[in-house]
Amino acid sequence: MSAPRAPIAVAVGLMLRKDGAFLMASRPQGKPYAGYWEFPGGKIEAGESLMQALAREFDEELGVTVLEAQYWRSLRMDYPHARVDLQFCRITAWKGEPRGLEGQQVAWKTLPVTVSPVLPGAVPVLDWLSQQSSTG
Repeated sequence: MSAPRAPIAVAVGLMLRKDGAFLMASRPQGKPYAGYWEFPGGKIEAGESLMQALAREFDEELGVTVLEAQYWRSLRMDYPHARVDLQFCRITAWKGEPRGLEGQQVAWKTLPVTVSPVLPGAVPVLDWLSQQSSTG
């Protein structure tokens, strides 16, 4: 029996526009689940806080400067390639227009989401957003 895998802490950002749209991105070629749609983010490096990792990832992947973000929810996912501890943050203010700096597609979406396939770790977030919009 193999030892349990330690979870990898990941900062994930949910960029929210005032009109209710949110940003999704496709995973770049060469990464696990390439082509799957997700909420952007990445691994929290040693010595980084959640917000520092979020700011760095959005700068590196999307060319966006995060101005205002707050922790929202966590979700643990067990993928074949890694066990991840997803730390979701709502980003409500930023500078710059997001663009795929790693060759990924980026798109503003609303519910119901029409892109496919969606990364398994993003599916619960879409459910949470749906619950929020239905409760006002």
